[in-house]
Amino acid sequence: MAFLNSLVSFVNSSRLSQIAGYDNSAVEIQYRQLSELLKKGQNTDYGLLYGFKSIESPDMFRQRVPVVDYDQIRPYVERMQRGEKNLLWPGEIRWFAKSSGTTSAKSKFIPVSREALEECHFKGGKDVVMLYLNNHNPESDMLTGKCLTLGGSHQINKFNSDSYFGDLSAILIENSPFWSNFIRTPSSDIVLLEDWDEKLEKITKATVNENVTSLAGVPSWFLILLRHIMQATGTTNLHQIWPNLELFIHGGINFSPYRQQYNDIMGRRINYMETYNASEGFFAIQDMPGRSDMLLMPDYGIYYEFVPLNEVGKPFPVSYGLSEVTAGVDYAVVITTNSGLWRYMIGDTVRFTSLYPHRIVISGRTKHFINAFGEELMIDNAERAMAAACNATGAVMSEFTAAPVYMDNQTKGRHQWLIEFEVNPSSIERFTTVLDNALKGLNSDYEAKRNKNITLDMPELLVARPGLFFDWMKSRNKVGGQNKVPRLSNNREYIDELLKLN
Repeated sequence: MAFLNSLVSFVNSSRLSQIAGYDNSAVEIQYRQLSELLKKGQNTDYGLLYGFKSIESPDMFRQRVPVVDYDQIRPYVERMQRGEKNLLWPGEIRWFAKSSGTTSAKSKFIPVSREALEECHFKGGKDVVMLYLNNHNPESDMLTGKCLTLGGSHQINKFNSDSYFGDLSAILIENSPFWSNFIRTPSSDIVLLEDWDEKLEKITKATVNENVTSLAGVPSWFLILLRHIMQATGTTNLHQIWPNLELFIHGGINFSPYRQQYNDIMGRRINYMETYNASEGFFAIQDMPGRSDMLLMPDYGIYYEFVPLNEVGKPFPVSYGLSEVTAGVDYAVVITTNSGLWRYMIGDTVRFTSLYPHRIVISGRTKHFINAFGEELMIDNAERAMAAACNATGAVMSEFTAAPVYMDNQTKGRHQWLIEFEVNPSSIERFTTVLDNALKGLNSDYEAKRNKNITLDMPELLVARPGLFFDWMKSRNKVGGQNKVPRLSNNREYIDELLKLN
């Protein structure tokens, strides 16, 4: 096996050299990416509208082309779905990744070009394997077995005879080379089933006798699948089922709240590797063992801009390229891609942990936060405080969400936390106190609002019944794939729905 790994590393040696050189070349690569994207898009409807042909620098690009969200490009997408060409990207776009909707649309349909498939999503997948074998585990036996993949909940569907939509995972499987079927399990007809209960049963039957050496998927949904497989086989850990399992490639949500649960069911130590990929593109990879941040990949046909949070919402916000960002600051991510997304705000916020090379952590969502009282609570704050409270009280958290309770004539405002525990805390009161103190230590705005209970009262903690969050997600037809529980909300829409089911 060491020979095969060495062969893979040799074949990919030039690619490894490119990645190793990011600390010196990433900024230049990004300038080149922008130039190539503008040249490709100059004769599209969007390129003609904003004069791409005469844009000569990132500054001109920022000054001329507005930052947009899905609602603003939706008319173009709907025309593309009907078969119109050369609108956002040259030629015809035939594939659209379906994801969670916006305020004015139930679902978003993100265009996925052939270039994005080959130069972004598939390239990212190859780099994950190569970096794992090279940096994480040179003695790996991963290539001797198969990768258990948990796909999304939407199969390939037709807009018309030449235009298709589905979860990104479905699109990737549909377009992947034939040989990928030999290294992936279960078969595509099973992994893309829409009925969740049927999918669990069939994946279990199809995989328990396979030599599974790696897993790939979203931690929350994968945990449900793995526990189902253990229950069906009467085993107490995954090592009893797949003795050669060594790697879990995960993404979509923060892994920290789930790490202990995975450690408990593995039966032995395995490696974890985070990726930052979405319907809009493949962005970053956890390349180095022992680090929790991810290397931003600058050469996947994506040009990045980073917007300070106080600029979000402006059509022409202040934005920074890779040469201008500062470590330790939260930025909203704006991307220009080889699928025709031009200065598109994806809704995620990131924080640079290092520069040259540029490494990031995902710190939250531009729309998933609580700022009802000026506290500016971000998802990163919430998840780190949650981990501290769990560690202090022996609790294991399964899912949570939080929302404001607005002040009235009798009470001050407060945050209400609805938490589903795998293992209950030793004391709810202590859990709440540690959570509150941790938030104060992480967020000075929260600390100021909590000072002497002037604006914010103590958080209110509600314990959810087992299975509540799964039942809620299932009722919204958002089971599996990239679907995730919203951790924070600045209104009570989500938490009130959950409380009705509780």
